Amino acid sequence: MTPSLPTSRDSATPIPAATIKVPQLIRVVVVDDSAFVRKIVREMLARSPFLEVVGVARDGEEALQLVEELKPDVVTCDLTMPRVDGVAFVRRQMARRPLPILILSASPEDGGQVMEALAAGAVDFVQKPTALATDELLGIRERLVDKVKAAVRAPLANLAPLPLAHEPVNFKRQAGALRFDAIVLGVSTGGPQALRHLLPQLPANFPVPLLMVLHMPVGYTALFAEKLNELSAIAVSEAKDGEPLRAGAALLAPAGRHLLLRRDGAGRLVTQLSLQPIEKIHRPSVDVLFQSAAETLRERVLAVVMTGMGDDGKQGAAWIKAQGGTVLTEAEKSCIIYGMPRSVVEAGLSDEAVPLGDLARTLLQKL
Repeated sequence: MTPSLPTSRDSATPIPAATIKVPQLIRVVVVDDSAFVRKIVREMLARSPFLEVVGVARDGEEALQLVEELKPDVVTCDLTMPRVDGVAFVRRQMARRPLPILILSASPEDGGQVMEALAAGAVDFVQKPTALATDELLGIRERLVDKVKAAVRAPLANLAPLPLAHEPVNFKRQAGALRFDAIVLGVSTGGPQALRHLLPQLPANFPVPLLMVLHMPVGYTALFAEKLNELSAIAVSEAKDGEPLRAGAALLAPAGRHLLLRRDGAGRLVTQLSLQPIEKIHRPSVDVLFQSAAETLRERVLAVVMTGMGDDGKQGAAWIKAQGGTVLTEAEKSCIIYGMPRSVVEAGLSDEAVPLGDLARTLLQKL
């Protein structure tokens, strides 16, 4: 089936089909200064019949030359390397010729560099295989292969670094009651880039709390929340158990825990962190947050499903719609991966599809 053409992030102009590369065999260049990691990553990717490693590089300088020569579809890239490191490689390559770059991160200690690489245009990141993670290699391989296959479908025009908002959207509270008590938001691949663009546009007097689920490995969410807080007029932090919700504050679900809503003994809205349901593919899960919000707030919840692979959020959107709430989806033309929003739209659960550049203003109008 021929995919529909996405458009540029804030324009109705279609992106030429040639910029959306969905080859039968995905050609990958692997970049890492460790011979062990190059070998392991190459073997992991070679196990997929859809992937072919066409070259390896030891640092960013060598990778720039190799990419120019081989024209791969996707690059996997280490962060800490001699001469040209991973962040510098992403910046220089995206300035030359945008292509999907997947960052391999050894540990959350690399979090600052990971965020810089994503801001520079890297499509996503995944845990790096190490000699100490032999028990987890199967899971790492599955995630790596899935993310490479997803990355190649990212429209090249949407990989360009997004500008930060110069100032928040002006918000003047109108007379009358607010329509919603909270906004819940779910996002995955492309999420860090999208949230760095969206949250700085929300004004300090944003009138309701915002709860967010972003699919991210354990150990990275606290740092990412700190980075968002530095950029935003609203307060952004990683959610804690039993934390009261307040207007003008955004809470990010910690990786490895579901984020839910409940009312305490005084009737206040507070957070709840849980390992249950354990069977969910993602923890935190967008579905779990949305269902909890629907049960707690009924029609007074506004949900947003943004860029990401898979369909997490579709079941939750159904719960919200069943209770009379409202669901927005990010428009296809601005998504890095139009997976999660597509699943909601095709299920008939989206009230409106909004491009990323218009989302902050639309949220304020809906309130």
